[in-house]
Amino acid sequence: MGMTITEKILAAHAQDGNGSSRRKEVHAGDFLQVRVDLAMGNDVTAPIAIRTLEAEGLNKVWDRRRIALVLSHFLPAKDIQSAAQAGIVRKFARLQKIVNYFDETNGGVEHALLPELGLVVPGDVVIGADSHSCTYGALGIFSTGVGSTDLAAIMATGEWWCKVPESMKFVYHGRLNKWVTGKDLVLYTIGQIGVDGALYRAMEFTGEVIRSLSVEARLTMSNMAIEAGGKSGIIEADGKTEAYVKSRTKRPYKIYKSDPDASYVETVEWDVTHMEPQIARPSLPSNTVGVSQVAGTKVDQVFLGSCTNGRIEDLRVAAAILKGRQVAPGVRLIVIPATHNIYRQAMKEGLLKIFSEARAAVSTATCGPCLGGHMGVLAEGEVCLSTSNRNFPGRMGHKDAPVYLANPAVAAATAVAGCITHPDDVVKKSGRKK
Repeated sequence: MGMTITEKILAAHAQDGNGSSRRKEVHAGDFLQVRVDLAMGNDVTAPIAIRTLEAEGLNKVWDRRRIALVLSHFLPAKDIQSAAQAGIVRKFARLQKIVNYFDETNGGVEHALLPELGLVVPGDVVIGADSHSCTYGALGIFSTGVGSTDLAAIMATGEWWCKVPESMKFVYHGRLNKWVTGKDLVLYTIGQIGVDGALYRAMEFTGEVIRSLSVEARLTMSNMAIEAGGKSGIIEADGKTEAYVKSRTKRPYKIYKSDPDASYVETVEWDVTHMEPQIARPSLPSNTVGVSQVAGTKVDQVFLGSCTNGRIEDLRVAAAILKGRQVAPGVRLIVIPATHNIYRQAMKEGLLKIFSEARAAVSTATCGPCLGGHMGVLAEGEVCLSTSNRNFPGRMGHKDAPVYLANPAVAAATAVAGCITHPDDVVKKSGRKK
């Protein structure tokens, strides 16, 4: 029997018990000890892992070049507690001479940063102490999130114990309409199968529509696999992937492809030709409908950013809609480029000027509002439309602050209109507000 791309990657990284690597084949349900190519922690999860290592008397990491520590969630620090968390990571990074350490001046949101810098490449196994570590699967990588104590074990040994997940294939046919993106595809998918529809499964995205997407749009799709309960979200690497990777790193990589006779627990196919932009209503990512069904819903805040949709492609789309227009009275638009490099690129292209002239608040790279941390926390009763990945009660602030999820074009149009709006309803209006 053939193997899926996920099974092939895990087989290539499996340890056989004698210290040698690679198994000829593995299949869903097998238990493996896996060699890790990169382990990641952030300012929320890494301190717990660091304390665990210290409690066990382990004073040296397995490989200082294969650990990434990214301060992102509460950066710049919002209070004494978050500053202390960051301080633990800074001290550890200095003592261990961690090569891939990122702080306020050189980092950003980890799930945008690591692909951007070429730290993850096709064929890797990447484990992060953050649930959205599944993002990197868009590059043909097996990546998933773990808890902080698991991260501690990986930082000490370079190995991870796991059960090979079942694979679930999603095939997208047709051609996307204007304003419909990878965000809409993944929201639609979660809406169809539910927040536990892919529980502990590898979600494999394929089909002509996936191949037509940019790498950035693919990263958005894999990012939200966890919102369907997925262990990972993976897309076969192709020419677009290779061009993306080669422009960022000289690290060797290997492209794996699923065999024609690979076994899937389920295969789902959709023709998405007539899909409109999707909206996840409060308070689940699976509570998804087309934008036309919620158009006119008033909002108090719009957030453009996060590891889901804070990349340069997302900012360009939003800026094209906002140019020459202004945010509606009574609405707050918060724009946060996902990394410092994206911020600088947006500045170079004049996007930040467009946002500022539209009366948006533009911030340095941070997770901030996405998790209700800072820089955009919602008060009771306030309604937000966000390009992030979760809209659970209390996710972005008060438990009674409803959050809608959407793509960047819908976010920009909504900020201008003051209510949830299809981008066409803003763009096709004659004239531009000065």
